[in-house]
Amino acid sequence: MFFHHTPWLVQKLYPTLVWSVPTNEKVIYLTFDDGPIPDLTEFILDTLKKYNSKGTFFCVGDNLRKHPEIAKRAFDEGHKLANHTFNHLAGWSVDDEQYLDNIQECGKHLEGLNDGTKLFRPPYGKIKRSQISKVSPNHKIIMWDVLSGDYSKKVSPEQCLKGTIAATRKGSIVLFHDNVKAEANMKYTLPRFLDHFSNQGFLFESL
Repeated sequence: MFFHHTPWLVQKLYPTLVWSVPTNEKVIYLTFDDGPIPDLTEFILDTLKKYNSKGTFFCVGDNLRKHPEIAKRAFDEGHKLANHTFNHLAGWSVDDEQYLDNIQECGKHLEGLNDGTKLFRPPYGKIKRSQISKVSPNHKIIMWDVLSGDYSKKVSPEQCLKGTIAATRKGSIVLFHDNVKAEANMKYTLPRFLDHFSNQGFLFESL
């Protein structure tokens, strides 16, 4: 089970993490976790270009290692690339030293692919308070207030689109995935989501 809109209480429990961007402007922040992956990340880049939109890609370091040319394309096209650990680690399951080392390893593969801004998103959203205190001095920890659910086999493409649209507000940080599990839902939802909000005068910017 998941909530398309992150409950207020969850956000309140972790006030130092970034859940959305307070604004009165019609701006949405699209984020994509787990890539770069051939075809999937390239589909996203093609779709964003069509709508003159920018996104933020939270990259798994091992995928950066395998597919540097896709990462470079994203950077060259004006998107933000950020840290999602090297091995997609769940912070709750590993000790702090291993977690920090994995973040640093991913960071090595991001060198030259960002503007120096260090953004980090914990895989699965799972991070211990002790890890937050150690990661925060060097990274801004980015969560989300809208979860598309594109990865879930229990969510149809139509449900994915409807729920994501309904949960999105001005300044929302929306989470999609460029991984194989999410392919069908993401490829259906993303262009329709962009079309819907573009027609309402929204802009899509990177964090």
